Amino acid sequence: MPPHTHSTPVRRAFLKRSAAAGVAATATPWLLAHSGLDRLGRVSAAEAAIPAGSVRFDASIEPAVRLLEDTPRNRVIEEVATRIAGNTLTYRELLTALLLAGIRNIQPRPSVGFKFHAVLVVNSAHLASLASPDTDRWLPMLWAVDAFKASQARDTQEGNWTMAAVDEGALPPPTQAARSFRDAMNAWDESAADVAAASIARSMPPAAAFDLFAEFAARDFRSIGHKVIYLANAYRTLQTIGWPSAEPVLRSLAYAMLNHEGEGNPAKADLDADRDGRRNRELVAGLPADWQAGRVDSGATTELLHALRTVSPSDATTLCIEQLKQGVGQQSIFDALFAASAELTMRQPAIVPLHAMTTTNAIHYCVKTCSDDTTRRFLLLQNVAFVARFRDAANDRGSLAARWIDDLAPADEGSGDDPLHDIFATLGKDSPAAARQLLGYLEAGHSADDALRYARHLIFLKGNDAHDYKYSSAVLEDFHAISPAWRDRYLAAALFKMRSENEATTPLVHRIHEALAAS
Repeated sequence: MPPHTHSTPVRRAFLKRSAAAGVAATATPWLLAHSGLDRLGRVSAAEAAIPAGSVRFDASIEPAVRLLEDTPRNRVIEEVATRIAGNTLTYRELLTALLLAGIRNIQPRPSVGFKFHAVLVVNSAHLASLASPDTDRWLPMLWAVDAFKASQARDTQEGNWTMAAVDEGALPPPTQAARSFRDAMNAWDESAADVAAASIARSMPPAAAFDLFAEFAARDFRSIGHKVIYLANAYRTLQTIGWPSAEPVLRSLAYAMLNHEGEGNPAKADLDADRDGRRNRELVAGLPADWQAGRVDSGATTELLHALRTVSPSDATTLCIEQLKQGVGQQSIFDALFAASAELTMRQPAIVPLHAMTTTNAIHYCVKTCSDDTTRRFLLLQNVAFVARFRDAANDRGSLAARWIDDLAPADEGSGDDPLHDIFATLGKDSPAAARQLLGYLEAGHSADDALRYARHLIFLKGNDAHDYKYSSAVLEDFHAISPAWRDRYLAAALFKMRSENEATTPLVHRIHEALAAS
């Protein structure tokens, strides 16, 4: 996707064409007043200006986006809280503005991660808000506002990238949008994919557009799963904020999915990150026609789980195909993937295993949502290969402890009046002991929902990173997707990367509470 950077005659020429072709949506004084932006302090023309040729949003949401973009980080929480309290900024408007401000201002390069987590985390913050009691409802969203400002500052330091307006003259007609997109993605052609994505947003139903992007979201093991994570989270957010916001989202998504920084064109090379995808494209035809209707088989889950500890990505997918041919259902395959990912967080509570969890969550969502059977098959096989690759990537970063999810033994949850407090206090001192206590708590018949709520609340209070929200939202959702036979062990294993009772409440939480109370 053509971004704004500095210099180069080609870039300047493109921006000139984009500025001439784009249609800028300017906010009226009425919109400014009723959005609350009239109460912002004055800023200089240089501070307020969006670079020429930038993508512009609908006039109904542009003021809210500008509120996030232009308000200094040390005032943005207070300004947003004032508008929430004054009913001049709705929850949906804030959700929309968060996504679009991140997309316009933050480049998903050199990796679809790092500063780009301000975009990736929006749906996770939304899910956390939906599942929260009223007392916590605004904490995840206002946390996400602050996260955007931090990422915006980092992007400014790295060159101040801004999404350009689409090149209207290059858009393929609606009848050719899908073919143009596939051709561009297969050729790893950013400019062609950008205009094709815009045409898709304007002409294609949301479900059909999702199917098209799902073909490519998990084709390569780059950016530790963030490409498919972005697809799942972006589509889910669009379902809430509405398809009229889709065009910049799909353009950003196509640009992110074509990320291959530091390498040659993957279409012209045999690169390691692409090999699983190329192999699995050929293998999907070998799955039985009724592959989704197989039986739940805990033994098959255990077999695949054990294989994922040692075998290569290709051998893991071969075993998966053999199991499906023997009548094992996809539920049992995903049970193994959920369990293997959670087990990795037990063995190494670090960034790579965490992404095995969030990537499996995203692929599982895509398999459920996609209507194309070939793509669903491909995504499942890629998930199997990815988990094996996450294991190897984690091992490359440090040793993996000999902890196994199926060997996890329950322990007494504690003798205090509040066992969950005791468990999450133990987590800060002895993670394996806390996992055993949680398993004992669950097997004693206590409410899993209570444990999930407790874990989520601690994320709100103690979380200081986008991964806290992404990880916890994935875990709490997938707990209900995994078979009952594995569910309790899954949650106990996932505890290793949760926040503990002993950690300090973040200063941002105090600031949010004060801002809401003062508004």
